[in-house]
Amino acid sequence: MSGFVMRPLCHQLKKAGFEILNLTYNSLSPDKETIFQQMDSFIGDQHTALVCHSLGGLIARAYLESNSVNTQFITKVITLGTPHKGSQIAKHMQEKGFDSLLKNSVEFLLSNNADWPFNAKLYSIAGDLPIGLMPLLEKGSQSDGTVLLDETKLHGMAEHKIFHLSHTTMIYSRQVMQYILATLKADKPL
Repeated sequence: MSGFVMRPLCHQLKKAGFEILNLTYNSLSPDKETIFQQMDSFIGDQHTALVCHSLGGLIARAYLESNSVNTQFITKVITLGTPHKGSQIAKHMQEKGFDSLLKNSVEFLLSNNADWPFNAKLYSIAGDLPIGLMPLLEKGSQSDGTVLLDETKLHGMAEHKIFHLSHTTMIYSRQVMQYILATLKADKPL
């Protein structure tokens, strides 16, 4: 995902006094080694929160699983529209033989996670405005148009919050921004 998409959200976080690392990566071929090195370098030994949209939340999980020295400083992970349990759209593509189009993002999108085993608290934000492909693939399902509501829920998460927004619009929502800021400022300052 281009970091350009996250710029408005990053701008608001910076304006609120947070230091920001806005990562850009190819969503079809995310280079974990490069992404993880950038994250390690940014985090250093500072308490840090990760704010991620969609696939970014799955990359954040992989980063925590890498168990680098710096992962111990992650205190919160806030995800927006992340298919934590795996993406139903990616599963449909795999069933139809089109999973090669997803390149190595399949590694993340076809995950089968059921829980959140990390010390960092997970705050999962979901949308329930089904504008997108999902209503066509899963008639009667609850989704943000791309990710099913159920895909955003894991055992062990700190909170699951639903907004009446689509997959993309949640990035630009004032309500979501207020929730993110309140979550970041709660407990301990970062």
